[in-house]
Amino acid sequence: MRHGNKINHLGRKTSHRKAMLQNMACSLIEHKRINTTIAKAKTLRVFVEPILTKAKTDSTHSRRVVFSYLQNKEMVTELFREVAPKIANRAGGYTRIIRTGYRLGDNAEMCMIELVDYNELYNNDSTKKTTRRSRRGGAKKEGDVAVEATESTDSVVEEAVVVEDVIEEAVVAEETVVEETPVAEVVAEETTEEAASEDAPAADESENTEEKA
Repeated sequence: MRHGNKINHLGRKTSHRKAMLQNMACSLIEHKRINTTIAKAKTLRVFVEPILTKAKTDSTHSRRVVFSYLQNKEMVTELFREVAPKIANRAGGYTRIIRTGYRLGDNAEMCMIELVDYNELYNNDSTKKTTRRSRRGGAKKEGDVAVEATESTDSVVEEAVVVEDVIEEAVVAEETVVEETPVAEVVAEETTEEAASEDAPAADESENTEEKA
């Protein structure tokens, strides 16, 4: 039983397990990504990340310490010459584990472990700058402030001109209404006078006929 043992022995003795991790670490440094099982990848991450941190300081002591773990001169050179400058600005988390499914033979869960800085597909998404609007506006340049001021004044002037045009149209409409109403009243008065004049001769004729009778 496990009984609190935090080391995954991976079904191997100590010497066999160390040799396997050395080979896997060298393959990861050479090819930048390898396919393996989840259990081996998690153990390899614990093994290789302190080595990558040690490689960020290029000194004789660091090279000897790294060589004691890898036991491969070519991979030590590769690590200090190419990988270390790439991960120099990263504080940790040099590897990424991506699950890829299950193995057909024994249904073991498989994954791909890779160096984070060598995956350009993921890094392009993460390095995009996100712009965020703030209510305070932040510090603006004088030219930007002047341009915004001129734009605001231009918009205010345009709105004022539009309002004046609307007022003028309303005034013209009122004047036309005022001018039309007296004409209508005069026409109405003329029609009433004509009707009264036509009625008066008819009444005189009727009175004359009555007197003759």
